[in-house]
Amino acid sequence: MLETVKYLIGATGPSGYGSKSTAEKVTESCPDLRSITAIITGGSSGIGAETARVLAMRGARLVLPARNIKAAEDTKARIVAEFPESEILVMPLDLSSLSSVRNFVSEFESIGLPVNLLINNAGKFAHEHAISEDGIEISFATNHLGHFLLTKLLLNRMIETARNTGVQGRIVNVSSGIHGWFSGDTIRYLGLITRNKSHYDPTRAYALSKLANVLHAKELARRLKEMDANVTVNCVHPGVVRTRLTREREGLATDLAFFFASKLLKTIPQAAATTCYVATHPRLLNVSGKFFSDCNETSSAKLGSNLAEAARLWSASEIMVSGDPKAVFDPLNPLSLKTNKVDEKY
Repeated sequence: MLETVKYLIGATGPSGYGSKSTAEKVTESCPDLRSITAIITGGSSGIGAETARVLAMRGARLVLPARNIKAAEDTKARIVAEFPESEILVMPLDLSSLSSVRNFVSEFESIGLPVNLLINNAGKFAHEHAISEDGIEISFATNHLGHFLLTKLLLNRMIETARNTGVQGRIVNVSSGIHGWFSGDTIRYLGLITRNKSHYDPTRAYALSKLANVLHAKELARRLKEMDANVTVNCVHPGVVRTRLTREREGLATDLAFFFASKLLKTIPQAAATTCYVATHPRLLNVSGKFFSDCNETSSAKLGSNLAEAARLWSASEIMVSGDPKAVFDPLNPLSLKTNKVDEKY
């Protein structure tokens, strides 16, 4: 109850910020970002677009990979109109396609830009069951697997950039508090909904993909520490965003219900705050493998803190991006046995 009250009134936590803080507010004390290059997935709308706008305001060079190029170009135009000196590059990327991820990274590396920030923000909630071109349930393919491969392929460039500049690289996975709604065997359930439409539940599938974001950050943080790389990775819950609701008025009771519900929702500038805080604030130097909400460190769900599960999902993800993705679900295939081991390569 106390935490709900704090949330509703926007009480600040140890960071000095809270649920009502905006992305602009939390970046006021960040260093000059004019030497920083940030890649932001899902930067053409919503939280991602506000994240892009604020980082551009602070001087960062932006790369906006997007499936909808027109939407990304429109976002770029709005940012440049507000901040004429902004440097923004729009590039094609469909995170549900592993070949598209590889093509993006190949094209990006040919340009020769550094990478200081990688914000894995894009997300998809699939109301209807669908399978990616690689044979994986579409929410998981987009929200986790595409970002897993993108991070994997960009990591050496990030480590190199941090080494050459002395500026610590940061990776931010945008998850959701809904990750705690998933329980059970992650790989088994992914196999079920990939093979059989009848097992598909949109909310549980989305929760699984958001749990995967948390586990990815947890295991990657461990590996980066072992590598002594000057790159950190953290995970954030942005909050539930206030959107324009259309409904039929049904009297005072309904009006009151919507009024109280609206107090639990955030504006887009507020929802982008935690991402921008974790990506830029000097207080988070060397902080890695943590989960943040309302611009303060908090605990993820129990399964999201399970190191063994993080390592297991990592190994399964390696198989899915490196060979036949569906092989990981086949108990008769020797590859499936590797999900019980920690892959030593990244």
